[in-house]
Amino acid sequence: MAHTHHGIDYVELPATDVAEAKAFYGSAFGWQFNDYGPDYAGIKATDGDGEVGGINRLSDGSSARTGTGGPLVLMYSDDLDASVAAVESAGGTIDDPPFEFPGGRRFHFSDPTGNRLGVWQEAPHAG
Repeated sequence: MAHTHHGIDYVELPATDVAEAKAFYGSAFGWQFNDYGPDYAGIKATDGDGEVGGINRLSDGSSARTGTGGPLVLMYSDDLDASVAAVESAGGTIDDPPFEFPGGRRFHFSDPTGNRLGVWQEAPHAG
């Protein structure tokens, strides 16, 4: 799956129950998933090439129904550290500095109006 620098690339949906959310989206829309344990499931692309999003278990008791949770839009970056600097330079706030996850590195930020987004960079391929 090709990624575009600073393009919207992935959307994470919060859920209090990942299994329940998978059952709903699977039944309603035929979505299929990659399971990464009880707290996360990747949403497979409809063409079978990679993932387009994920379902992430809320761990703090918040709920999308109460307005304290919501989808997290993730953009892709060819240079995560440069993206951090660009967000800060433009007036954004880094909420979670870069951290490692199985697919690479990412960070979360808030824009000046309070929208929370994330940016990720793929892990280098060994070879």
